Amino acid sequence: MAALDTVDPATGLHAGTFGLGTFESGGRVFAGLVLPGGGIVDLAPDFGDVAGIFEGWRTHFDRLRDIARDRQPTARLDDVRALPPVARPNLMCSGSNYATHVAQMLSKNSFNKHDRREGETDEDVYQRVYAKTAARRESGTPFVFTTLHSALVGATDDIVLPALGDQPDWELELGVVIGDAGRFLTLDEAQASIAGYVMLNDLGTVDIFRRTDIHFGYDWISKNQPTFKPLGPFIVPAPFLPTLEGMKVDLRVNGEVMQDWPVDDFIFSPAQVIAYLSERVRLMPGDIVAMGSPPGNGAHHGGRFLRDGDVIEASITGLGRQRNLCRAEDIGGRTPVFGLWTNAPDEPLAAPA
Repeated sequence: MAALDTVDPATGLHAGTFGLGTFESGGRVFAGLVLPGGGIVDLAPDFGDVAGIFEGWRTHFDRLRDIARDRQPTARLDDVRALPPVARPNLMCSGSNYATHVAQMLSKNSFNKHDRREGETDEDVYQRVYAKTAARRESGTPFVFTTLHSALVGATDDIVLPALGDQPDWELELGVVIGDAGRFLTLDEAQASIAGYVMLNDLGTVDIFRRTDIHFGYDWISKNQPTFKPLGPFIVPAPFLPTLEGMKVDLRVNGEVMQDWPVDDFIFSPAQVIAYLSERVRLMPGDIVAMGSPPGNGAHHGGRFLRDGDVIEASITGLGRQRNLCRAEDIGGRTPVFGLWTNAPDEPLAAPA
């Protein structure tokens, strides 16, 4: 088992582990195995792409361990561009899965003010929502929404802040990569289906989430803007991380800490979310299930959202690091056909009798 108390400064990997990624160098794209010191073993002779590794995962993992032991690196992580480790996965995101995060969002974000009861303070809303959300651990059901692989970018690519909307926000999350999949999985089977873990920043333009012109009340398509899903730099096989205890999410904007939270403070565990999904969709090898965001979004930091020129630095213990420059979108003078919608003013909810 890996020495989980030792993280290599070059890669963010634990000693004794490796990561699986997709890399570009000199116009060539290849699957690679990243060693803790930063060396990359080219997997092209063995696998056409990383997605193929997760088909027949249990056999392939043993083979990868032999490759990591026996072959010499032919490239270094510092010298290549990290692409999304899996190019076109089905991507499913857990929502409302950290109680503190949900309570912060509903007490501080402007798009959630319609849920405020008459006379409530921010702290009143926070405490009410926290209690309700935390209670879902005992009697609730996971909530999952799907998102688009066209929003994926690599761990060091630029993030383009879209022309529409004023509040682009971050959400660093743990991603779970599916290996052997199936339908109606037990919790033990769901846990066994996890092939690896990866880091995902689930960005969204939060001021355009709320829509009063439709019955559903929300439109989350702004979470799928181009470049809004930095993924990687690599996937770490699950056998190297037998427990998530002690792993932390850390996200900084221009060096200022925004998110710093234990990864495993879930309402629903990865196994529970996967079991839920197996009852509703067909999970495929290489699919990614994001576990939801811990607290620390822009509204929690005084309404500090992303701006042109910001640098996001992010890490999850043992899963590497991301560094992304934010830049404003240039739409070349085009005029949007629809642009932004105008919401009707929300009325506060009546106080409970």
